[in-house]
Amino acid sequence: MIEKSSKTLEHETAVLVGVSVRNQDDRTTKEYLDELAFLAETAGVETLKRFTQKLDKPHPKTFIGKGKMEEVLAYVQAHEVDMVIFDDELSPSQLRNIEAILEVKILDRSNLILDIFATRAQTAHARTQVELAQCQYLLPRLTRMWTHLDRQKGGGAGMRGPGETQIETDKRIITHKITLLKEKLKKIDKQKSTQRKQRMQLVRVALVGYTNVGKSTIMNMLSKSEVFAENKLFATLDTTIRKVVIKNLPFLLTDTVGFIRKLPHHLVESFKSTLDEVRDAEVLVHVVDVSHPNFEDQITVVHETLKDLGALNKPMIMVFNKVDAFTYVKQDDDDLLPKTRENYSLEDLKKMWMSQEEKPTVYISAVKKINTDELKDVLYEHIKSTHLDIYPHQLLY
Repeated sequence: MIEKSSKTLEHETAVLVGVSVRNQDDRTTKEYLDELAFLAETAGVETLKRFTQKLDKPHPKTFIGKGKMEEVLAYVQAHEVDMVIFDDELSPSQLRNIEAILEVKILDRSNLILDIFATRAQTAHARTQVELAQCQYLLPRLTRMWTHLDRQKGGGAGMRGPGETQIETDKRIITHKITLLKEKLKKIDKQKSTQRKQRMQLVRVALVGYTNVGKSTIMNMLSKSEVFAENKLFATLDTTIRKVVIKNLPFLLTDTVGFIRKLPHHLVESFKSTLDEVRDAEVLVHVVDVSHPNFEDQITVVHETLKDLGALNKPMIMVFNKVDAFTYVKQDDDDLLPKTRENYSLEDLKKMWMSQEEKPTVYISAVKKINTDELKDVLYEHIKSTHLDIYPHQLLY
């Protein structure tokens, strides 16, 4: 399943479709679709056009209204577009209805993320997690895979039985596979739990943050290792743990999968064991891409995810990365209009809410090695204090 999925999205074209629901401004809608376009690019898909519609809530049958759907159809047919990607998870009935109208491949945000995860999974553990999430996503959507029976000549009476029988057969196969995958994950999780207990008496530090903020680059910089890092979403899926020493103080550093808005719940459940590394850590290093125009919203997503994991109250160091890429529009002195987010310099932001937090805060560039010594100093002091609290009788050299 994973190997097949990893090849399906290469060198294809797509249009993106999003709905701006009540109380959602245009800026937020644009940001969601920017992220969806980045997801598509990560999957090897070229985005040709975006369509948005303001609705109180997505249409229950077709996600968007009839007029907007006709507009999408006209563009798809005129430009021979390969697929249409929707920026929310579509219900099985919405998926069937939209496919019947547009007659091209239809993906939703969840399916696209699943495909990316399938291409990124390297270890048996990650592949099993992704395959479980794929099966759970596919199970309620099996019916649409057999709609070709309706189009056969003489379809209808006399053709329903075979289709229904095949659907039930497929459901049993996938349900059985889900059970087997869950059992396999339980065994792997048990092994990993034992491994965690057997680790040396060292403080465990976990890098957390939104996807593509530079966690793996920081891991490489601190551990002097070669963890895979790339300017694409979800470059890291498999948890990486390295022993790091700063000023003769050893600790364990973990690089974890990045968070993202609207992460499919199947993936969250499947990657529970990976996220256990976050739960078990004594110190969290929350990495933020300060050059991103909406990094505040990304911080909120990470905090909400950590809260769901029961890890939000852990000791945390805030690391604002990519200061070398930070840009702003300087406002003229005689400009009487109020400042917007784009008019604040990095120094302005440092003086605002970010530096008022009780958490230790550092501003760095892991790529350009800016302020990395300051980060090491903050880590050293924080980890040393934590180490003495947890292991008061263990000597530090």
